[in-house]
Amino acid sequence: MASPTPERLYTPDRRTAEQSILQQYINWLFVKKGLYLRDYNDLWDWSVTDLEDFWESIYQFFGVHSPTEYSQVIYRPSDDDMIGVRWFDGATVNYAEHIFRHKTNQRPALLVASERYRLQTVSWASLEAQVAGMAAWLRQQGVGLGDRVVAVLPNGLEAVVSFLATNAVGGVWSSCSPDFGTASIIDRFQQIEPKILIAADGYTYNGKPVDKTDAMRSLRTGLPTVQRLVWVPYLDATSRLERSVLWADVLKTPAPDGLTFEPIPFNDPIWVLYSSGTTGKPKAITHSVGGCLLEHLKALALHQDVHVGERYFWYSTTGWMMWNFALGSLLVGATLVVYDGAAGYPDLNTLWKLADDARINHFGGGAAYYLACMRAGLKPMDTVRLTQLRSIGSTGSPLPPEGFQWIYQSVKSQVWLISFSGGTDVCSGFVGGNPLLPVYEGEIQSRLLGCSVDAIDEQGRSVQDELGEMVIRQPMPSMPIYFWNDTDNERYRNSYFTEYPGLWRHGDFIRITPRNGVVIYGRSDATLNRDGVRIGTSEIYSAVESLPDIADSLVIGLEQPGGRYFMPLFVVLKKGAELTDALIDTIRKTLRTQFSPRHVPDAVYAISEVPYTISGKKLETPVKKILSGMDSSLAASKDTLRNPASLDQFVDFALDVRS
Repeated sequence: MASPTPERLYTPDRRTAEQSILQQYINWLFVKKGLYLRDYNDLWDWSVTDLEDFWESIYQFFGVHSPTEYSQVIYRPSDDDMIGVRWFDGATVNYAEHIFRHKTNQRPALLVASERYRLQTVSWASLEAQVAGMAAWLRQQGVGLGDRVVAVLPNGLEAVVSFLATNAVGGVWSSCSPDFGTASIIDRFQQIEPKILIAADGYTYNGKPVDKTDAMRSLRTGLPTVQRLVWVPYLDATSRLERSVLWADVLKTPAPDGLTFEPIPFNDPIWVLYSSGTTGKPKAITHSVGGCLLEHLKALALHQDVHVGERYFWYSTTGWMMWNFALGSLLVGATLVVYDGAAGYPDLNTLWKLADDARINHFGGGAAYYLACMRAGLKPMDTVRLTQLRSIGSTGSPLPPEGFQWIYQSVKSQVWLISFSGGTDVCSGFVGGNPLLPVYEGEIQSRLLGCSVDAIDEQGRSVQDELGEMVIRQPMPSMPIYFWNDTDNERYRNSYFTEYPGLWRHGDFIRITPRNGVVIYGRSDATLNRDGVRIGTSEIYSAVESLPDIADSLVIGLEQPGGRYFMPLFVVLKKGAELTDALIDTIRKTLRTQFSPRHVPDAVYAISEVPYTISGKKLETPVKKILSGMDSSLAASKDTLRNPASLDQFVDFALDVRS
């Protein structure tokens, strides 16, 4: 049965569509390549069937600069294997160099703000001088092609300068936010044997300074390959760690030739990102400089329509891939806006005020932030003007239909909502925005160009307008080149390719709609399976958390002996609410009415808080393991959690749930 058509919330006007970079690209394809495409569906089909011509067109349309010629666009060792694919062999590129192609004295490079200081402007001249000084210092330390530079920094100017300098000299970047536990950072950085460590003395969150001096001292001890430590006195200007060099002194390093850029082979690494590491050692996911360059140009220009001179913001930390992705806005000539601190301090209006003060054109954040604003009854349109705001981006977890409605009813009625989903695995998205298409409630607009996204059933067959496992059928340039120190690509292969050989299994449960939009129902490894029918957890959260007494929720499906299935629902109650029989009946009735009897939980428990990763994802699978009897220390690494104590309550539930 076909799903009903959801409400259309936004339609781009003719001028917006015609002036979009995506439409300019379509026109360019017609003029330069003689390619006539009737609509976006035609364009997408071409982009995933003729990979070579598509990605070469992206390379050419954006004027990628390489001092050397590539021999071929794509080399694939095997038609049925994505591991080992190489792109634009022979080309040498530099990500930072492409950013500085846009330097100008007509507009700022960055706008930076935090809980500690108000909005500050960073000119291109200032940014270039600081990057040049640091790059010169890195070269003095012998940092060159392939050497690793790691950082534990707040989301501010220092982090941006450090990455750009590292990339300028050909080094490999990796960062963690200072709210990570020391053991968790060591688990990540130790794998890649860094030469240089850049660390801050602390950070501020919810108005409170958090000193990390002792933690950084321990971190240096835990990273024996580190030769020099650069100390950033973020909290205290007088702080200094023994045997370190001060940030200010590094920036003073003479750079007689100015800022110069090392040509890096297209398929060499640009940075190392990490899986959440909630169980086991985090995977050190390594991306190529050329792959991320092409992917970010495509995604930010064509799918988010970021124009030269616009202001781009995505609320993040230096430990989340959205920090790396947001840097890509500089590639297309935007001014990057960065903020460090809690989104809810001193109140949830803080980021909306920032959007107004900084005249942000493209505003991004996690779905959890928008839902927190919604549940708090916030209505930003009553307190800030947001006259410059063109788009609002959402990622991190599925944004439910009521989140879509809240954006249009409470933030801005005429705004382009971009629900964006991808991940650390590709440092970009698979599905997201489209400036040519309408926005429908609860639905991601389109599959991105070059992303061969499909939904398949349990027999591996493609399905349309049905729930299915999300797979990628063709390689992308920003897929990992490898996992660091992964012998024979064993962990890489096991992470994506064992379930469906030749297909990338991403781990999301999706439906491709009749409009070729996408709805994501949550992680497939946490998918509920009642009587052979798969249920996305996001459906349950959407219904339950719409109730006035419920602040948050978590649902788990447990297979039990004898083929039985037990599905408990855990709810966080709003202040003053109680989990009465009447409320439980309301929860059950709501789920039965909105969805089906299969969505109704077997039991409902009240908990103090839902466990989340630092990047804002609910811990469904680790909680399932705990409830199945696994020791909590093995089920999840508490260093990777935003609220590690929240797991303790599930240990208490385990015996009751399994009985």
